[in-house]
Amino acid sequence: MSDHMYLLTIGLPLGTIIAVFALRYLAATRQAAAQMIHDQAYTDLAEKTHAELASIRGRLDGIERVLKDVG
Repeated sequence: MSDHMYLLTIGLPLGTIIAVFALRYLAATRQAAAQMIHDQAYTDLAEKTHAELASIRGRLDGIERVLKDVG
């Protein structure tokens, strides 16, 4: 067997294994980054929703006070 053929038979399977693990690592890191962005967006939306609900509750309390004063 020639030297080149020997190196190919050793190198290609090892290279394939390394490539598979590298792609799995890359996919895991991208998935974690996407999940972190999703969680941050959810947190921002929840904070905005709570602030808006507090604002609505404040206005509703004001309207109730006016109605109680009138009635």
